[in-house]
Amino acid sequence: MDLIPLFPLGTPLFPGVVLPLHVFEPRYRRLVRDLLDRPEGAGRCFGVVAIRQGWEVEHVAPAEALYDVGCTARVQTVRPQPDGTFHVVCVGGDRFRLLDVVVGDDPPYLQAQVEWLAEEEAAEEAAGDHDGLTPPGGWPADAAHDDLVSEVARGSMDVLVRGVGDLFARYVTAVAALTGDVDGEDPDAADLIEAVAGNPRALSYLVASAALLTSEDRQELLAESATRRRLQAESRLLRRELTLLETVGAVPAPLQGFTGPRSMN
Repeated sequence: MDLIPLFPLGTPLFPGVVLPLHVFEPRYRRLVRDLLDRPEGAGRCFGVVAIRQGWEVEHVAPAEALYDVGCTARVQTVRPQPDGTFHVVCVGGDRFRLLDVVVGDDPPYLQAQVEWLAEEEAAEEAAGDHDGLTPPGGWPADAAHDDLVSEVARGSMDVLVRGVGDLFARYVTAVAALTGDVDGEDPDAADLIEAVAGNPRALSYLVASAALLTSEDRQELLAESATRRRLQAESRLLRRELTLLETVGAVPAPLQGFTGPRSMN
């Protein structure tokens, strides 16, 4: 369990996703200054948690106003401005669960007691549900059969990744067509997918952060620890959104641009 600075935002942050911020509130200016006082490489990061209700989190019970799963933001660059504000660029780091929120006068920003959440990235967990790949009665306790299960699981994951990638490309193109951005073709979609090629986890976080989903949908994707299950959920969500785009002919919000993982460090 660790104590980390907390920065509530209106939407979740995902691992590997770039987060630009204009920090202007006095309490968060103090947060940036405190981070800059730390030696480089000594943990210049803070926690980002999505706001469940309201905007002035400190004026209500913070634990009730915030979702319970967040992601650290690792500071990459800080540019002080003449007016005392900061332009900060961060990259999403590690997921955590919020255990308690600490409110005080010094420091003036929120802090949180957190526990770190592991990613389920073992071969059977990330590549496929073992139970779903095991015949009735189970496989014999044999290394060769274990290898076969893992091979089938990896193949199943490859199919899932291709499916989600294709759905995401269709989704980006459909949104761009409705908003008139690029006459129905978005060249950035292929670039984004290419940037995460061979990394199912990165693809899952790209889709979660870029698609125009509700905060609740995004939060559920952030809370999911298994890459396979996250991609399966995204496949369902993208199909749902594509159906709405095609039948209603509208997007849920103005397209602000698709941003994805530019760094998985």
